[in-house]
Amino acid sequence: MKLNIAVLPGDGVGPEVTREAVRVLRAVNDFCGYDFRFEESPIGGGASVEFGLPFPPHTRERVLNAGAVLLGAVGGPQFDSLTGERRPEAGLLALRQACGCFANLRPAICYESVANCSPLRPERVKGANIMIVRELLGGLYFGEPRAIDAAGKQAYNTMRYSEAEIERVARVAFELADRRKKTLVSVDKANVLETSRYWRQTVNRIAKDYPEVKLEHALVDSFAMNVITWPTRYDVVLTENLFGDILSDEASVIAGSLGMLPSASVGGKIDLYEPIHGSAPDIAGKGIANPIGAIGSAAMLLRHTTKLFAEADCVEAAIESVLKKGLRTADLLPPDQRSKACSTEEMGTRIAEATVEALNSRMAYHAV
Repeated sequence: MKLNIAVLPGDGVGPEVTREAVRVLRAVNDFCGYDFRFEESPIGGGASVEFGLPFPPHTRERVLNAGAVLLGAVGGPQFDSLTGERRPEAGLLALRQACGCFANLRPAICYESVANCSPLRPERVKGANIMIVRELLGGLYFGEPRAIDAAGKQAYNTMRYSEAEIERVARVAFELADRRKKTLVSVDKANVLETSRYWRQTVNRIAKDYPEVKLEHALVDSFAMNVITWPTRYDVVLTENLFGDILSDEASVIAGSLGMLPSASVGGKIDLYEPIHGSAPDIAGKGIANPIGAIGSAAMLLRHTTKLFAEADCVEAAIESVLKKGLRTADLLPPDQRSKACSTEEMGTRIAEATVEALNSRMAYHAV
């Protein structure tokens, strides 16, 4: 197995958590004898300051020649003065467009050992395992026209979706649902928005091709309440770009921390993997960020890009194993216990070691 991975650490805690994700992938590579190659390139605010653009041409070239992209995070208050195409977020959107990924997969899993880390009652979240499928290249984030008028008296954005954009992401969600629990909830705002009514109409048409999947529609406001009060009810959730961005961040309380959540962006020329927590500038450089979201993203890379399903399972089992042993980063502890927290590097090292143990156990089992 040969794979070139473009590593884009980015800003804030991005370099710290990405380093640990690479550590785990190297552990898999070395144990299994694969040929993973890691090529690091700049992106985000730091890249904009140094090279004039947040997604410089040499980074774009490396991305387009890679088999997968592992991203850290972009942005931070020190870059607020950057405007237009120099904004860090403009680099992120440009990266997504370059990769062509239209489906963003965001799992929210509550590991039993950290159920008490959630602000919700443990009995509410224990066993929750939700996969949010977010459309990534349409809607308000990309719709035109968009502007602040010259007089500075008004601003406007455009939410726009075509049938093809809805259909392709809906099929990703239906395929996932068909392989999981055969239930799918499509989230929209069809009582107000024409785009949502068209979304619902298109999803209903696609549903006819998946007769074994039970489809339910939900309005985004009521779903936002229900996913928190009854998270174990849901399995695969399909929604558009803006709603998916907000709902997947909300779902972090189910997992116990935003730092726990990975993501995969698929469907285009190159798959893109990143934790959803952002650059967390308040803790950047302190070595206390939770790398589990980044490591979980590496596991998704193994599953979706390389189709190394067993290896991906071993990484995820390693995360659960380390958490069961009581290791915690600061975000998983109450304020009065954070002196007991492990560092970003320690968590990554322990998960890498546990991944090798899981791979070893699997090899021994199959050798019997």
